Amino acid sequence: MVSYIHMLPATWSNAGFGLYGKHYDNDWMFGYELYLSGSFNNSIVDNPENKTFLPAAKNNSERFEEINSGLPLFTGKLAVKNSEIAELGLSYMGGVYNKFQDNGLRLDDRRRVDVFAIDFNSTLPRINTFITGEWAWVKINVPSSFTQQFGNKQHGGFIDIVQPLLKKKIFGWEKATFNVACRFEYVDWNVGKFTSTGGNISEDIWSIVPAISFRPTTQTVLRLNYRHQQQQDILGNPPANTGGFSFGVSTYF
Repeated sequence: MVSYIHMLPATWSNAGFGLYGKHYDNDWMFGYELYLSGSFNNSIVDNPENKTFLPAAKNNSERFEEINSGLPLFTGKLAVKNSEIAELGLSYMGGVYNKFQDNGLRLDDRRRVDVFAIDFNSTLPRINTFITGEWAWVKINVPSSFTQQFGNKQHGGFIDIVQPLLKKKIFGWEKATFNVACRFEYVDWNVGKFTSTGGNISEDIWSIVPAISFRPTTQTVLRLNYRHQQQQDILGNPPANTGGFSFGVSTYF
């Protein structure tokens, strides 16, 4: 099943360097992150998915050795948080992805990929409902020789709501918590209209994911999900409906 995290290359690592920091002032926190790193390559528009697909760049094993375009990818984020209200973040990632020159010889135009995102999280007072969400917009300079099957604009996001039901000592864990949760996701892989007909390009997908979770400690969570998903093809045919269960464990030390 496809979810919002597949629109962006989650867990994508690259060689690079950067700066980050946080400043605290009473209930407020201000943070920043700035990085220069390896970038995308042509696989984001030339891949087995037969569409514009940024995560395809994770299959490029040479990204740790050289940058396809010769130019680094810039990534930046600004965040502000009030401990009594919420945290808000604004992010940007962008750079040239194609090999536009070789030994000074011009091969192609510089083709960019740019990603803008906004994220939010908050815990409601008294009832302790945790809400987190993110929305991202992607813009890609796709070669004119490609069909409109390869979108030059994408957007999508999610909102996740977790409500604690029970918090007590369980099996030796002092502050174990049982939660109910619900997550909504949406991705439009190809924003725009067909140039030939003026009709909408309908390659989108949405899902709703109710869940129950158990958190024995603050560092570990076990979660059982049921995903109902509806997906429409590029021509706007009646959507396909799918559903299924998944179980996950997340922890850190």
